[in-house]
Amino acid sequence: MDDNQIKSYRKAGKIASRIREWSRSLIQPGMKIIEIAEKIEERIISLGGEIAFPVNICINNITAHYTPKFNDKITLERDDVVSIDMGVHINGYIADTAYTIDLSGEYERMLKANEEALKNAIDIIKPGVKVSEIGSIIQKTIHEYGFKPIENLTGHEIKQYDLHAGISIPNIEVPYKWEIEEGMVLALEPFATNGYGRVIESKRAEIFSLLENKPTRLREARLLLNEIEGRKKLPFAKRWFCKKINPMKLSLILRDLVSNEILKEYPILHEKENGIVSQFEHTVIVMEDGCEVITH
Repeated sequence: MDDNQIKSYRKAGKIASRIREWSRSLIQPGMKIIEIAEKIEERIISLGGEIAFPVNICINNITAHYTPKFNDKITLERDDVVSIDMGVHINGYIADTAYTIDLSGEYERMLKANEEALKNAIDIIKPGVKVSEIGSIIQKTIHEYGFKPIENLTGHEIKQYDLHAGISIPNIEVPYKWEIEEGMVLALEPFATNGYGRVIESKRAEIFSLLENKPTRLREARLLLNEIEGRKKLPFAKRWFCKKINPMKLSLILRDLVSNEILKEYPILHEKENGIVSQFEHTVIVMEDGCEVITH
């Protein structure tokens, strides 16, 4: 990795970190989640970054891939547990970070377990460490507090314009043989729950990404593809285009593009037994003798 790449990652990380801390004040009862998402995304741009993926706002048992829909009416309640996952990129070099706030005050122990698991995982990152060792320490830490990690969600390697590239970083002990190498960029994201410890897909998706830019006869579909082409593989939100394309027509276009394997959809994920879920995440660059957390 050259100096310019590292500089871009660090800049993205600094912006993501600033916005993560700034956004905490938005997580209040009565706030509309569409307003939270839009404020965070606008802030990313105003600070000189680009949006790596739509802001995810996951409440209670919703675990991943929930970004508000166009004109979303959901507001935060006093007993909600709210996870915010955001990404910033500079020239395609991505910083991914997440945190959870417990508005109810009932799940602070679970959040503590989750944060400690992330810290313990970061502490052992260096070249030569097996990803199974990382999963083991995450699982052990969360279990010690009496909770479960989400076993079928993982952290991930990051490359330019590619959020989920290369190796996966498990949140449980599994017999993966991958080893951490110097120069890798990793998003570590343990999830904790008081539920079953697995997620399942819903039938709804609000987030998509480009698989292959094939020809299409629909004029609005071509308009959409032209708009997202510059994002390469980076995900986008359906709501971003609802003012340019009629929402009902947009739904049909997206369905057609997914069925023709032009777009990939990301179904909303929820905990298998509707347990409460938390998430904490940092992005790190693996160095010669450890790692640099770019989203601190």
